[in-house]
Amino acid sequence: MIEKRLLCPERVRRVPPHFSWVDHRLVRDHHLRRADAKAWALYLVLVTVGDAHGLSYYAEASLSGLLSLSPDEVRAARRQLVAAALIAYEEPLYQVLALTPAEFAPAQSARAGGAQ
Repeated sequence: MIEKRLLCPERVRRVPPHFSWVDHRLVRDHHLRRADAKAWALYLVLVTVGDAHGLSYYAEASLSGLLSLSPDEVRAARRQLVAAALIAYEEPLYQVLALTPAEFAPAQSARAGGAQ
């Protein structure tokens, strides 16, 4: 068994006051299989910038610049996340949704469809 030890004790992560998180169930429940790397890059930005309810309203052009993706790639990534029921989108609002077990997640929720 591998014995864990801090590799850089002076840089241990602390939960910041402007708390955001990435749910470990993304891996454990195999959600990562439901989208490509560009979609997960968008998801990470949305998780990071979202408020306590997962809401944010970054413009497509801003997301495109942040992620070094074309606007078409941002739209495709968003469609994947909406189809996987991981986010809801109604221009200009994004909401990162609570995770459901992957086998029970709808292909696309009615509210999550929004503008593409």
